[in-house]
Amino acid sequence: MPSTVNNLWDSFIDFENIYRGYFSAARGKRYRNEVLSYKAKLEDNLFSLIEDLKNNNYKPLPFRRFHITNPKPREIEAPAFCDRVLHHSLDQIIEPIFEKRFINESYACRLGRGTHAAMRHVFKCTQLAKRQWGNYFVLKCDISKFFPSVNHDILKKIIRRAIWDKRLLCIIDLIIDFNSGIDGVGIPIGSLTSQLFANVYLDPLDHFLKETCRIKFYARYMDDFVILHNSKEYLRELLKKIETFLNERLELKLNPKTVIFPGKHAIDFCGYRIWPTHIKPRKRTVKRAKSRMRKMVKLYKDDPKILEHAKASLVSFMGYIKHCSGRRTIRSVLKVATFKKGKKPALPDK
Repeated sequence: MPSTVNNLWDSFIDFENIYRGYFSAARGKRYRNEVLSYKAKLEDNLFSLIEDLKNNNYKPLPFRRFHITNPKPREIEAPAFCDRVLHHSLDQIIEPIFEKRFINESYACRLGRGTHAAMRHVFKCTQLAKRQWGNYFVLKCDISKFFPSVNHDILKKIIRRAIWDKRLLCIIDLIIDFNSGIDGVGIPIGSLTSQLFANVYLDPLDHFLKETCRIKFYARYMDDFVILHNSKEYLRELLKKIETFLNERLELKLNPKTVIFPGKHAIDFCGYRIWPTHIKPRKRTVKRAKSRMRKMVKLYKDDPKILEHAKASLVSFMGYIKHCSGRRTIRSVLKVATFKKGKKPALPDK
């Protein structure tokens, strides 16, 4: 395990680091009002942030809260843009330190380790398990209310195993504790630092499963993880150990959706259904795509401009489908997307 790192403060408040943090925070959001307003006095804002950090005067602004329903109902807490600049600047300094500690089977919010990489890893695991054992079983776990359940004191202790720069830790603690839930529990879903902290928080679980339990076929994407083994009884006993570890070490609980099932059934993971022989799209994702197309077809009669949104939506869906076996699915979605100008289709067959 890498040693604890110190002397990070000067690198953190360096103008070049804060400047890169601004560009990272503004990526894909350049024309939003708060970004344009910040950019209008960019140099002043960046130097002001640095001075506030140097003089211990930095205070975050209140979060902007809103609800989403896709893929499931959640409350998102988004920090103000000036705070996102600081979050990105901080992430540039501390993320490489934790990256060295993360295991290869940990995915989500890591460079080159997104949903598709996680899905391909599980696909490879199913193939290897099938080749080694023939029949195998899958333990699929989901942590209940993960982000609202993260204990601040436990998170800080884990962070201090890697970082021991007191001034930087003060900023990290401020971010963790700001706008906290009841009794110092919970981190906001819409913050970049929360994504990193979530991986940091579950890193002890990863090492427990890989190093103590010697699990061979394992993958975790944020708070969802799967384990493959040839013995159902072994997975039942392992499940008890996992529940004990999560409860005693991290104060977390597993979702009742946690289940053990035969490998002949699909593993629903990272938006796809995975077998050793092939990968298919998730049914509810296809259902949503068809529903979205039907709505756009109805709107097209009164608003022809909706066609551009339909094209973008179809391209996005094609990008999702290209990672799995979905030729029939594409045809079924395209049948729904019958945009017509009179008797002629508005979209080409291809």
